[in-house]
Amino acid sequence: MSARGIEIREVKTKKERNTFFRFPWKIYKEFPHWVPPLLKEQTILFSSQNPFLHHAKIVPYLAERDGSFVGRIAAIIDENYIAFHRESLGFFGFFESIYDLEVARCLLDQVKGYLRGKGLNTVMGPVNPSTNYECGLLIEGFDSPPFFMMPYNPPYYQRLFEGCGLQKAKDLFANFIVSDGSIPERISKISDRLKRKSPGLTVRPINLKRIEEEVGKIKEVYNEAWSNNWGFIPMTDEEMDLMVKKLKPLTVPDLALFAELGRETVGFALALPNYNLALKRLNGKMGLLGLLKFLYYVRKIDEVRVMILGVKPAYQKRGIETLLYLELFLRGLGKGYKRGEQSWILEDNYLMQKGIEALGGRQYKTYRIYQTSL
Repeated sequence: MSARGIEIREVKTKKERNTFFRFPWKIYKEFPHWVPPLLKEQTILFSSQNPFLHHAKIVPYLAERDGSFVGRIAAIIDENYIAFHRESLGFFGFFESIYDLEVARCLLDQVKGYLRGKGLNTVMGPVNPSTNYECGLLIEGFDSPPFFMMPYNPPYYQRLFEGCGLQKAKDLFANFIVSDGSIPERISKISDRLKRKSPGLTVRPINLKRIEEEVGKIKEVYNEAWSNNWGFIPMTDEEMDLMVKKLKPLTVPDLALFAELGRETVGFALALPNYNLALKRLNGKMGLLGLLKFLYYVRKIDEVRVMILGVKPAYQKRGIETLLYLELFLRGLGKGYKRGEQSWILEDNYLMQKGIEALGGRQYKTYRIYQTSL
């Protein structure tokens, strides 16, 4: 495809793949809050090592004009999403572009044409490459860096997307909390009341020595707690196992908690240190020197991201969500973490949002998922 000297071509060669992966460095040189992704991790996302590709396809494209690369994008078809939601819908992701509406339009038109040719009638994004990974376009909160595994983009992307006719599908919120070490009285009362009403309810940290057994419990909670959420996509066992393999060495046991009622696991919560504070120093490369830098700066991290918190539907609205947040809060303070982000939260998940606000959190970033018909 070409328009006004813009050529869009599918990425096929090793050289083109390298250009695709390194293109963000061209865009973000004027944006100090951007955190470069690890190039190796990006490469794995597009390779046969990624079990997501066992049920999905990612087709990357580059935009070139006058001998210079000016944008990139990927068309994504996830058969698991289509089967689960019974929607004829595809995705776009990995979007980056100079501030030029024609470039953005050509990139999005390429994806729309590809998906239309596969018989789909709606496109949604950005997702990189699904809602189980990084997703959403930052539209509010550009004055601070993203937390670990959260996206960042220039403010002008919103103008490009909306100038190309994309409409809002859903907003996702990120909340921020700074602790002085105190616990709001209301939260303490809720916690005490819940423990009195449910004497068999306990909260315990993950046992990394029995990780296979623990992963089974996480899958059980995940499949029940999130299945009715907007945008939910089932993770295969392979995907979940790979995610756990990647996150296990990064996990602080006291920040990965199970809520149990008797012998039943009814909830799970995971917070991770904000490793972006260390990754920002690596500029996308994790060699020996990069590893040494990473290990040095990890010791300085004093903030966390609460990235997973779910309770089985039969046990929701009983205060278990609040109890898990409180336990993460207390255990995080005990580990020396002073600040935290809770992300992402669906804009219409009022119960979760109220619980976060009760602990002193405030919404400070908004991410938007867009869609349009084909």
